[in-house]
Amino acid sequence: MNFIIWLVVGGVIGWLASVIMHTDGQQGLFLNVIVGIVGAAVGGWIISPLVGVGTINQDIFNIGALLVSLMGAIILLALVNLVRRGSVR
Repeated sequence: MNFIIWLVVGGVIGWLASVIMHTDGQQGLFLNVIVGIVGAAVGGWIISPLVGVGTINQDIFNIGALLVSLMGAIILLALVNLVRRGSVR
């Protein structure tokens, strides 16, 4: 059951990050889930040690973990935009 919740929450986080970064028209459901999950991993590597909060990849589903995962997804999309277009936006 945690796996299904992890996929759904990852999809929502990926979608929110794509809306914030204005890439929501380019991504579908599958890419939103991937961005959310990989973004949570990025947030776990970069942000989590700084603030001391886990991510959704660690089966933690609280506001702090969701925010760390969202920030990681935004960082991931910014890096993808930087490589693809040469600018963050």
